[in-house]
Order: sequence, then C-alpha cells, then structure tokens
Amino acid sequence: MIEFQNIGKSYGGVRAVEGLNLHIELGELVVLIGPSGSGKSTALKMINRMVDHDQGRILFEGREIYSFDVRDLRWRMGYAIQSVGLFPHWTVERNIATVPHLLGWSKESISQRVTELLTLFDMAPELFRQRYPHQLSGGQQQRVGVARALAADPAVLLMDEPFGALDPVTRTALQLELKRVHQTSGKTIVLVTHDIDEALLLADRIVLMNQGQIVQVATPLELLSSPASDFVLDFVGRSDLGIKLLSLKAVEPLIRQTPAPPGSPTLAQTASLREAVAILAAQGSGVLSVLNAQQQPVGSLHASDILASHAHVRA
Repeated sequence: MIEFQNIGKSYGGVRAVEGLNLHIELGELVVLIGPSGSGKSTALKMINRMVDHDQGRILFEGREIYSFDVRDLRWRMGYAIQSVGLFPHWTVERNIATVPHLLGWSKESISQRVTELLTLFDMAPELFRQRYPHQLSGGQQQRVGVARALAADPAVLLMDEPFGALDPVTRTALQLELKRVHQTSGKTIVLVTHDIDEALLLADRIVLMNQGQIVQVATPLELLSSPASDFVLDFVGRSDLGIKLLSLKAVEPLIRQTPAPPGSPTLAQTASLREAVAILAAQGSGVLSVLNAQQQPVGSLHASDILASHAHVRA
C-alpha cells in the first residue's frame, strides 16, 4: 500500500529523516511515535507531499508518489490534524462534504455519505448535520474532522496528533471510536502521536523513531515483550512495563476450570489482565470468578497465575 525506500529529508542541511525504510500493508493501522524532533510528523507529511522528500522513493499503491498529480494524490488520502480546521460558517454537513463537492459528487450522493459518516461516528444525522462548529463540543468537532477526512472514501487516512488537544475523558472515547471505525471500515491508517499508551491501544504495528531513524518496528505486544534497546525500554516506560503488558493480554488463557470460592469478586471473560489486577487490588482478593456474556461463571482467575505469567518481564 505505502512503501518508504531509503527516504531522507533535510532542512537547511540538518537531516530530519534518514534511511527510512518501511512497508505499510493494506488495512493496517500503523502508529509513528518518538520524541520531539524524531522525524515522525515529517515522515507522515511526506506520504501526501505536504513535505517533499529529497532522497529515496515513496510508493503508493505501487506507484512513485511524484508520478501523481499532487492534488489527485491528496484527494486519495484523507488528512486529519489536531487543530481540526473546520470552516466556522459552514454547517457540519457542508464541512464533511468539502472534498466530495470539489470532486463533483451529486447532492444525493453527498447527502447519503454525510448520513453514513455521522451514523458511523454516533452523531445522529437529524441532530447534527445542520449545526455549526461552535455548537459542537471539542470531541464532536474532532469527530467531524475525521469524518471530513473520510468523506470521499480515500484509500488512506493520515492523522497527525488528532486527539492531542482534548481532555483525557474525550480523548479516550475518541481513541476507542477510531479503533472501532478502523475495524468497521478496514481503512489503512497512519497516525502520529507522542503518547505511548495511545499507540499501544490503537496500533497494529508501532514504528518508534529517534533522530530521524527507525529504532524498532513491532506489534504493541512485541514492543513491550522484546524492546530492541535501552532507548526503547525507557521510551515505553521501564517502571510500568509490566502494567502495560497486562493491558494487552486477555484473561482467557489463565482461567482455571475450577470455580472461585463463594462471594469472590467477578470479572468479565473478555477483560484484560490489567482490569483483573485492578479488581484484585481494590477488593483485596486473591481470586476472581470469571463470567461469560450471559453472566454465568466459567471458571476462576488467580492472582498467583497472573504473577507467574509475568515473572519474565524485563526490569
């Protein structure tokens, strides 16, 4: 889908990106992360030629991006940023319809697409399509911004710190919303963030950069289980590595078939081990009764088994 081949970019003789090689598969959600100045935003902006690279090649759907008309290339890639950039005097509907209107879609097709996207983002079309940006919360504005980026059904969605300015509660809600939208739509998404917890929650693969180069490419679980260097270990959080690992693992493999003692605290079968530890600590218990979707007990989860399964975590 997208391939970086030995990509380099300099600003005034200073190398911002160097020797970048990366292949992003169709339907992947890839997160670029790293310290400030690591080159992650530059790498993202090179995909749609907001920034032009000066070394190597970038391929999109098998074609070098310089072979595309730049306007056509950008129309094929939705772009969502932290500062949303909605037009204040346009309705939600007109904001979402920006690119379809420029592409000459019919009024009926535009109206149908706006309805689809508002529904996808849990914003009732009859309530929101005629509202203006100032009538929306920050989270609602961000939803509309992402809907606008998806309006013309682009092949790729590029996102640069899209939730950075939101409060923690709204940010978490939109992260989960994006995860659901990705699973529903199957879109290829490339997202830049500085937040390791956001990356661990959303990514199929994480690309960790430092000083313009890739340090490690891995799934969230691989990144935590097998950090490639001390830099990676420090970046993901050496002190709470075990807790982060727990959030990525399900309780299912550790469930014993034997029932928990009567009166034990309960836990959903679909929960993470991090949720299990939180309940065990809060309740002062050593064992949980695990319930299925019908709220029927399916076995027990023991604190000793959780500790044993994570005894190898690197300190």
